[in-house]
Amino acid sequence: MSETHQHSDDAPHSTSKSGDASDQVSSTLKDAKGGAAVGRAVTINRPVEEVYAYFRDFSHLPSFMENVVSIEVKDAVRSHWVVKAPAGRTVEWDARVTADVPNRSLAWTSEEGADVPNSGVVTFKPVEGRGTVVTVTILYDPPGGAVGKLVAKMFQREPAIQARRDLARFKQLMETGEVATPAMNPKQFEEMGL
Repeated sequence: MSETHQHSDDAPHSTSKSGDASDQVSSTLKDAKGGAAVGRAVTINRPVEEVYAYFRDFSHLPSFMENVVSIEVKDAVRSHWVVKAPAGRTVEWDARVTADVPNRSLAWTSEEGADVPNSGVVTFKPVEGRGTVVTVTILYDPPGGAVGKLVAKMFQREPAIQARRDLARFKQLMETGEVATPAMNPKQFEEMGL
């Protein structure tokens, strides 16, 4: 095989047992930003072309990314993101697509001045008879460092928690055409400390 980044396990870069996760991801991303790595994967029972096309249209992402307030698509490679943060705040950044291989992968990085410097890659791998494995790997610098990460985790806004939930909602949306909603709204969850 001629793949540049092979691992002894099939885990996303950030969860692989072979070496430092953020270093592995940084080496695959152009202009990588962020020191903390998050990686999650899900198998979606849809053809890779459909899954990639839906994800590639950034205007669709708020439909399954719970903390994304809005994404303004500026052009084919640039977009402006507004995302919920703990304590009723929002954070914003401009993002730039740094690599796009249709039906295979999509990489991005935040531009200078981002409230939360971040970069990442989403890969789309067809699996015979099972659909598409979507793997999301994100590097980010939490606002407020380790304390900010802890506060974000307490309010369920930490990227590792959100990545898992967002991928589950993406799977639901692609397979059923809708995302199941909780019996309580997000404000009620926050008030209960969940």
